[in-house]
Amino acid sequence: MQYPQILVYISGARTVSKLLLTDDSASQKSSLNFDSLWHLYTNWFEEPNVRRGGWSGVIKQPIQVDSGAVEVFIKRQENHSSKTLLHPFKGQATFYKEYRNIRRLTKKNIPTLNALFFGQRGMKAILVTKALTDYQPLDIASLKLDRPQKRALLTEVAKNLRLMHQHHYQHNCLYPKHIFVKYVNGAWRVRFIDLEKLKWQLFKKNAIHRDLITLYRHSGGNWSEKDRLFFFRAYQQEAKLSNRSKKLWRKLQMKNATKSKMIFTELSAT
Repeated sequence: MQYPQILVYISGARTVSKLLLTDDSASQKSSLNFDSLWHLYTNWFEEPNVRRGGWSGVIKQPIQVDSGAVEVFIKRQENHSSKTLLHPFKGQATFYKEYRNIRRLTKKNIPTLNALFFGQRGMKAILVTKALTDYQPLDIASLKLDRPQKRALLTEVAKNLRLMHQHHYQHNCLYPKHIFVKYVNGAWRVRFIDLEKLKWQLFKKNAIHRDLITLYRHSGGNWSEKDRLFFFRAYQQEAKLSNRSKKLWRKLQMKNATKSKMIFTELSAT
């Protein structure tokens, strides 16, 4: 299978902002267009993921904008799609779904990636996002913190996750590695990434339950039970949990215990 190859120069941010959904006439007049991005040659940041006759890969590349060079991630894929209700046969490119969801969260002021470009031709798709310079995944960043710093971080994550759920959005893959954080001028900044599976829920309690259960289960290596309870209180905005919150907290614990038991049983059987 052949992957894109050819070195190109990429133009400034003013042009980029006009190309978010364009890969034809307007973009062809600029060096930031589908063809140049598709044939860009450099080392892979992530080796291509090959499956079901398609592939998907990521490179990291500086581009020149008015204020100077900016690091971006250029994600390219071919024949990588997932079926939806509106596209039950051919499906939609997974990068289109990610781009659409980035735009959805951005419109609601929910912190996420900054999408600079999206283009699609047939089964080929390209998504360009600004690199999260100096950000770290939550599971890495939280290892280095003392108690007050960690609680400040958990409070900020809880606040932004609550905002996402208030708008009925479910991340649907809320692992700590998909929450990027950065400490700037005495405060934490949070960005949610990997939005391919994000979905809007009619009943926001479904989003709340799914995401909190996922985060609870996958934070075990870095968070103590006290950390989890502190996060949950910050999310609920309650110094003392209400009866409804206590019920949800017990559900989280039970779900985690059940999942852990299932994993242990599977490992024991191998």
